[in-house]
This record gives sequence, structure tokens and C-alpha cells, in this order.
Amino acid sequence: MKFSISWLKEHLDTDASLNEIVEAMTMAGLEVESVENPAQKLAAFSVAKCLEAEKHPNADRLKVCMVDTKDGIKQIVCGAPNARAGIWVIYAPVGSYVPGIDVTLKKAKIRDVESLGMMCSAREMQAGDDHDGIIELAGDDWQVGGNAAAALGLNDPVIDFEVTPNRPDWLGVRGIARDLAATGLGPLQSDNFSKIKGQFECPVEIKIDAPEACPAFAGRVVRGLKNGPSPEWLQQRLLAIGLRPISALVDITNYLTYDRDRPLHVYDVAKLSGPIRARWGAGETFEALDGKEYDVTTAMCAIADDDRVLGLGGVMGGTASGCTEETTDVFIESAYFDPKITRATGKATGIESDARYRFERGIDPVSLQSGLDAATQMVLELCGGEASLSVMAGIPPIFERTIDFPVCEVKRLTGLDLGADEIASILQSLGFDGQMSGDVWAVSVPSWRGDVSGIADLVEEVARIYGFDKLPQVSLRREAGAVRPLATPLQNRARMGRRALAGAGYLDAVTWSFCAKEDAALFGGGGDDLLLANPISSELDCMRPSALIHLVRSAQRNADRGVADLSLMEVGPVYHNHSPDGQRLSLAGVVRSNPPRHWAGSRARDVFDIKGDVQLALSAMGAPVGSLQTTDQTRPCWHPGRSGALRLGPKILAEFGEIHPGILAKMGIDGPLLGFEIWPEVIPARRARTGRSKGALNKSDLLPLTRDFAFVVDADLPAETLVRATKGADKALIAEVNLFDVYQGKGVPEGKKSLAIEVTIQPKDATLTDAQIEALGNAIIAKVEKATNGVLRG
Repeated sequence: MKFSISWLKEHLDTDASLNEIVEAMTMAGLEVESVENPAQKLAAFSVAKCLEAEKHPNADRLKVCMVDTKDGIKQIVCGAPNARAGIWVIYAPVGSYVPGIDVTLKKAKIRDVESLGMMCSAREMQAGDDHDGIIELAGDDWQVGGNAAAALGLNDPVIDFEVTPNRPDWLGVRGIARDLAATGLGPLQSDNFSKIKGQFECPVEIKIDAPEACPAFAGRVVRGLKNGPSPEWLQQRLLAIGLRPISALVDITNYLTYDRDRPLHVYDVAKLSGPIRARWGAGETFEALDGKEYDVTTAMCAIADDDRVLGLGGVMGGTASGCTEETTDVFIESAYFDPKITRATGKATGIESDARYRFERGIDPVSLQSGLDAATQMVLELCGGEASLSVMAGIPPIFERTIDFPVCEVKRLTGLDLGADEIASILQSLGFDGQMSGDVWAVSVPSWRGDVSGIADLVEEVARIYGFDKLPQVSLRREAGAVRPLATPLQNRARMGRRALAGAGYLDAVTWSFCAKEDAALFGGGGDDLLLANPISSELDCMRPSALIHLVRSAQRNADRGVADLSLMEVGPVYHNHSPDGQRLSLAGVVRSNPPRHWAGSRARDVFDIKGDVQLALSAMGAPVGSLQTTDQTRPCWHPGRSGALRLGPKILAEFGEIHPGILAKMGIDGPLLGFEIWPEVIPARRARTGRSKGALNKSDLLPLTRDFAFVVDADLPAETLVRATKGADKALIAEVNLFDVYQGKGVPEGKKSLAIEVTIQPKDATLTDAQIEALGNAIIAKVEKATNGVLRG
């Protein structure tokens, strides 16, 4: 939301400096993002006077001008048709940057005549669109070298701040001024708009056929007006915040949208056929004011007459009823549109407009008549004409809210020891009313503050205006003998897993706990019980069921920027339902493997690499990795046949593999993409150690030995089954079992495969004899054949 300081001072009587205004906004909770001072951009420019303007000797359309500037008399070649002796102009010296044309001036020869600067047009100074001639300053009381920004009225700083979704009243300059007046920056100016009495019956009828989408619709006709350019002060207001002046009628509606947070629309009465209706769409198309055609579905609120759709309610009007310089009679619309339907329409069409931005956040429901009167007054003042009586169809939403407010809650919740009079003064300055005496007040909430619904909200308003910086600072009390709390076992477990993955090359990411409902549905979520009532963004309207969602999108954003070999991880909550047990902690990761080419060869990572990373993290978190079983029973978000899960008994500790290509396609993600998701809370707690420590490593002094075995087993047998059986032959002597070869082909029967393993044997107390080694080998063979129905390969 942007506004200029002079615009603010139309509503706030203050002598505060720019820095004081910014400080007051920040302390009152209005997060200032930037302050743009046009005077700083135009510091190099100054007022000058053209003394002579002679025809260029080598060009018919150019003139050689002698200009009196702050740097002395300069020769400037100019092609503007209005360049002549005696006029006051804006001078740009050599070396200055001209913002309107993105050029830094250099000394130049134009058709063999030296030019030492420029006399500027409005477009070059970003003071308007005019580029047909240079700026002529009116009057003759200027001084050479005077400030150009002041001469052009461009010395008005513009503040841009972030409007939180719960404060739509900040989308109007008057709402901002009200809060700043409450902070003591100055009194709020009285409203300069009054109720307009109509002179004749309104000839345009309004009908509402879709009250769910448009509960109320007010309007009136102004006839006999003259539409043309808006006055300079209004154009400057709009230009300062980045809006292009169009005509008086359009500029008035844009001005009130930002001034009062009251979106409006005007129709050319001559282009209407029959009554104006607010109805549901019927599969038509219409051309909007942005010049594009849109389909109007049955879920959208259409504003229409008997012949065609005139606009999308709360989103954008159409060209069919637009006003031009020939317009003499207009119908002014001031309506209330349902926020949810407005948002859905805007999202379906992709239209971003000031009206949509306000209606979908909720405007003041009692502003229909006052907004209509304000627009009518401005039209009558700037365009002339005669106003009809106002008409209204439907009933605006009724806003009546009274909060029983124990005034002692201010001190209990904030520690601020304020008197009742001071608390009442703060609330009244913000527009709150009601009975404010005794111990419990009955506070009436103003219609533009739908975000205030409880006692804590009123306390926050008092603390916000009084000053969060004035809250008393008190150290937390610690009971005698109390011990500083340590991290929970779950937190420690997650920390160890994250550390292990970081050592394996993963980068830590922090993403939203919210996601788009469409993405949530792809990963098993998206239920209505997890939708947000007031999302901070239309793409973040649902609690995420998996931490993979944002990691997948982050990997794609990095790939789009040239980072195609990336491993990301995140520890954070995920949500399966809205019950207390529906929240879980997840340690998730994604891998996009695209290693650089190398003379020794390179290999992209695969599912087995990801499984190794998962086992590494689980081991660091204390999971008995050797006891885990691998299963292919995974969620539908994983690629069938290229994914798996690690299980301990009936509990799934982790899932890993390729993310389903169908899901990636629906999300617009380039595949393949590998990933995993670990559930730290399912990992069993470490058993307490008993007995004395036997040393840091507790290794035998005897050298280990290895033996290789190859078994022919069924082709669909998991290799893990064979490895587990081998380890079970003698858990005391067998230290490690590694699978080093898988073979199918000549010499192996159809439907079978050969698995070759290396067994590491670690003697404990004495060197093993040949007989003992042979006995252990026989035990391994017997154990494997029993567990797998396989045979030792000859």
C-alpha cells in the first residue's frame, strides 16, 4: 500500500517530519517497506531560463538554444516544438541520470553543433506522459538554479508499507491516518465528504439475483456531466503511487479506492440496456478493462444488463459500458461483494486488481452509502451535472459486535499500569465506542475492524498505540533449585539426524508449514479440517501433510536458476488432521542428482544412495538400523517399484525413493526427483547403558578375516533377507555382511538370481582355527538356505 505524505496530511493535521511519521507507523504495527523521495532522484535537475532559440544550421526540426542555468549559460540543442526564448524550463546537466528515459547525459555534438545538457519533458522527469514538448513552468517568478522537484510538485515522499491480511482498513489513507492520530502524531481531520441529496428519481434499476455473491448494491445516476482530464492535484496523487491518470471519472474511483478503501465503478448510462443485475454467470465471455476476454462461469458473480455481462463483481469492469470523453450520464456503483467468491473469481481468471485485493479481504460493510456520496460529490465538483436519488438493492451485512472488556486485563496481559481514562482515550481514538466505565466495559467494535473479536484484541490495541517499546521488561522468575530445561529427546534426535545429513552434503531449508490445497491433496492431505480461515496467501491456504511439498518446489526453483545438482533437507511439523495427535515431526529431504562430467566417470544418485542416507540419519538418531526391515508398502506419492520404507515391527520409521512422476507432472516439476521422509518420534528411545565402560572403541586386537559366498535364490527375493539371515548365523563373530554382486543370466536358472556377499568375521578372544572357520561357513550356508530356500552356487 502506497501513499504520499501530502495525501496523508489531507486526513491528519500534523507537522511531523518524514522520519517521525515512519517511526510512528512502525511502532503502531504498520510495517514500512520503503520510502521513496522523488526529490532525491531529481536532485541534479534545476530551474533554468531559455534566453535564445535559433534554428539549427543543419537540421530543420532542431533548435540551438542558449539557456541560463545554475552552471552558467549553456548551449543546448533541442528538438521540442515549443522551445523558444523567454520560457522557464527544467535543466539537466551533463552527467545527470534522466529517469524517464533511463539515460545518463553526455556531452554530445548533434549535427555538428555541441550540446551541453537537456531541457526536459514531463515524461523524462516522470511527471506525466507528455513527451511532445519540453516542460514550461507557468509564470515568471522563478529563480535560475531553483529546485526542480519543488517547481514540479514532485517533492512529496511516498511511503510503501505491508498491509497484514487482518487489517483491510489500512488499505485506505484515512484508516492509516486514524491509527497515526491515535498515536498522538496529530488530530484526525474532519471528513470533507457530506451526504448528497438527489434531485430526481434514479432511472436505472438494480436487481440482485445472487445475494450470496452480492448481498447489497447501491448506486445513483449523475446526468449532464462533462468527462475530461482530472485536475492536476488528483493526477499527482495517483502518479505518486504508480497509477496512470485516465479521465476524471476513472480517476475519482481510483482515488477513493485508495483514500477510503472503497472500490467503486462507473457505467456510461447510454450503453446500458435495462436494469443492472448482480447474478451468477451463465457461461458467457466478456472483455474486461485490461483488454482481455474472460469466461464467466456459473461460480462467478456477473454484473450484467439485459444484453451482456458488464463486469465481474468485485474484480473488474468491462469495456462495453466504459466511460469516454463523450460520456454525459453515468451510473455510480457502490456494492458489497462476498470475499470468498471474489477471491475464487480472481484466482480462476488470474485478474489482479485493486478492487479484488480489497473485496477479498473484506471492506467496511456500512461504507456503501458514504462511498457513493463521496464519489457523487467529487463527480459533481470535477465534472458538473446533476445527481439522482440513491437506490439500494439488498441489505448490507450487519456488523454489530460488543465485547465485555474487564479493563484490568490490560495490566494482567501486558504489565502496563494505565489509567482507565487513558485506555478509554486510546480505544475511542481508534473508533471504538460504548460504555467505558466501571470494572467491565461494554466496548462496541467499529464496522471497519472486523479483526477485533475478543478481550485480547482490545488489549493488543491499547498496547500497540501506547507503545510496545514501553512494555515493562521483567526477568523470568526461576524457582530455587530449578534446573535450566534441556532439549527434549525428540528435539535431540532430530538434531542428530539433521547433523548427519548435513555431513552427507544436504543443505538445510526452512519453508512454510502451509501449502496450496492442490499440492496437499497430491501428498494425502488437503482435507477441509486443515484449510486456513485467513491464509496469508492464496498459495498457502492449507496445512501441509508432508515436508516434501516445499522441498520439491525449492529444488525446481533452484534448477530453473541453474542449480541442477542439489540436496535439500528440512525438519518441521506436518499435519494429518486437526486433532491434537494429528501433528507429527518430519525430517524430509529431496535430491536432484545431475553430477558434472568427469574423466573418471560420474554416476547420478539412485534409490539405493537415498536409502543409505536414510540409514545414516536413522543410525545417528539411535535407530537399530540392523534390525530394520525394508518393505515396498509406501504412500501413493512414491514411485511404485522405485521406493521403499524402513520398518521396525509394525511401525514405519522412514520412506524413501523416487517421487511419483505423475505428482511431479501435476506440480510442474521436472523429474526424476529422489526424496525421503523420516518420522523421528517413531524411533525407539535408546536403552540406558549398564555396567562399566569397556573403552572408547571396544575392538578386538585380532585381525578380521573375510569369506565370500554366492547363493542362487528366487528372482523376487529381497537381498535384505539373505543379508539378515547371514548375520543371524553367529551374531558374535560376524561383524558385517556386504552384498557385492547380483547376477542373472547364463548358468543361473530362469526365475532365479545369484547374490554374492562378503562376510567379515571378527575373532574376539583367540585366532579362529580352520575347523572353526569351516563350521561358521556351514552355519551361514544352512541359515541362508533355510531362510531363503536358496542354494550355494557351485
